Amino acid sequence: MWELSEKTKIPIYQQIMEQIISYIQEGTLQPGDRLPSERKLATYYNVNRSTVVHALDELVSLGWVLRRQGSGTIVNEGNWGRSTIPRVDWRSFFTQESHPREPFLEKLQLLLSDSEALDLYSGELPLNLIPDFRFPSYTWEELLLEERKQSPLGYRPLQQIICQKIKIEQKIDVFSDQVLITSGAQQAMFLLLQVMLQSGDSVAIEDPSFLYSLPIFATAGIKLYGVEMDNEGMKIDKLEQLILTKKIKLIILNPTFQNPTGKTMSESRRRQLIELSQKYQLPIVEDEVFSEMNFNLIPPSLKELAPHQVIHLGSLSKIFGSSIKIGWIVADRDLIQRLSEAKQMMDFSISVFPQVIAHTALTDSQFERNQKELVSKLKKRANLFVSLADSISEDWIISKIEGGIYVYFTWRHQKLFRKDWDIFLREKILIAPAFLFSSDTMAMRVNYTRLSEKAQQFFFEKLQKISRELRRN
Repeated sequence: MWELSEKTKIPIYQQIMEQIISYIQEGTLQPGDRLPSERKLATYYNVNRSTVVHALDELVSLGWVLRRQGSGTIVNEGNWGRSTIPRVDWRSFFTQESHPREPFLEKLQLLLSDSEALDLYSGELPLNLIPDFRFPSYTWEELLLEERKQSPLGYRPLQQIICQKIKIEQKIDVFSDQVLITSGAQQAMFLLLQVMLQSGDSVAIEDPSFLYSLPIFATAGIKLYGVEMDNEGMKIDKLEQLILTKKIKLIILNPTFQNPTGKTMSESRRRQLIELSQKYQLPIVEDEVFSEMNFNLIPPSLKELAPHQVIHLGSLSKIFGSSIKIGWIVADRDLIQRLSEAKQMMDFSISVFPQVIAHTALTDSQFERNQKELVSKLKKRANLFVSLADSISEDWIISKIEGGIYVYFTWRHQKLFRKDWDIFLREKILIAPAFLFSSDTMAMRVNYTRLSEKAQQFFFEKLQKISRELRRN
């Protein structure tokens, strides 16, 4: 286990680092595991002790391992506080080689094309639920004319309809120069990190959170710290402790039908969060991509409660699928201008075509009716899902489904490890284990919207079988 098999030009200390990181990623080393002593590692690798010390010092500085008095060197409990240095070159960020892959995800990706696999991992609606719109046919000349309506901030008609949408839904007066169109939420987040933060800065997010595994933070040298949640959302006292101890510069959260737990932050907790952010003069980034999929009345958005304190992210990809990668940032004019300049400098231009499609869909006379029909179908699927979930209630705690696309399952029995979740892949049930969102290994996220009535029954039969095997382990 502790040997360097290949001879390369990479410095030995770096080879040791890479091997330990790969063991952590593939689950050979679990969170909390103790590494051999420095002296033993030096013997195993047949190197000087100073080389081992150098490698471990680097791993400590990057957050992969911790040194504790009397306990030696142990594996950190997940990604919290990790970073990679130096700050990423944005040109190489979107290449596959720019960040290491999670082994579980690599196996899962191979199964996504298997027709026998049940995909409950993907974060979008199935094709049969995506609202159908009649798009007019455009000639090339007409598209070129629409291109003239582009500004550095985006396609003006789309900006205007987004402003109207926000006015109706959130009761906020927003103008076109406060809206920047992006090619999806991830590009929006990347721009915000580049403009608002510097390498080494710290960000607070929910624990668990879909942001936990996004490479944009680690590759930009940004440290993530998770804030524990209860049924009302992020715990404010825990957040304040982090602000004081970790010098938090930004708070990012997904308060409505949170990914992965499906929780919605209560209005009182939202007001407490805003009060705390104002106390420490910290901006909040609110990711609100699921709010339109609500079965009941939802609390006001953070942006509605504090328009100047909150940066709002929206997207159409959850409703229209990943083929229309359109998102937007709503913020004060000065920040939008800086984001726009960064976007142009990075050459993150967006074709007018998907923007025209998005505008056509949002202005379609049937949009509201289609939206209501979608929510009605989701509610029907959710109700059936909850009723069938009784069959596995002795093994799993299941979150409420009040909207959105996710439901969260928490295992009731013995501690599970990363390798235990491979059973789902063997059974071709594709889910998202909690370790993709946190240091936790006891829960999973399921996209219930991808299950028809027949498929729901099949899923719960499979889950009963898997649960029996997990108990035996």
